Amino acid sequence: MQITIEEMRRKEVINMPDGSCFGFADDVVIDTETRKVSAIIIRGKPRFFGIFGREEDVKIGWEEIETIGKDTILVQTKIKMTNFKENENIFQKFFNIFL
Repeated sequence: MQITIEEMRRKEVINMPDGSCFGFADDVVIDTETRKVSAIIIRGKPRFFGIFGREEDVKIGWEEIETIGKDTILVQTKIKMTNFKENENIFQKFFNIFL
C-alpha cells in the first residue's frame, strides 16, 4: 500500500492500549540514509488559544504503528497524552484568581 503525507494528515492517530486519541498525523520524519519513514509527528495542542504556546509535539516511531486504515492510524505506544480536563482545571484556577 502506498500513502501520501497529505493522506496521512487526514487520519486520526489512536493509541490501542487505552483508546486515547493523539490527534492527526501532522508530519513525518524521514531517515535520509535509509530513505524510509522513521516516525510520525503530532503537533502539540495550543494552550489557551495559543497565547501560552503549545504542548510538546508527540513523536511516534514507525515501529509503534500497528495499522494504517482508511480513517485512522492505530499505534501501540506507552506515550500518554495530557488530559484536556486537567488543562481545563488549570484554566479555571487561572480565571478564578481574577474573579
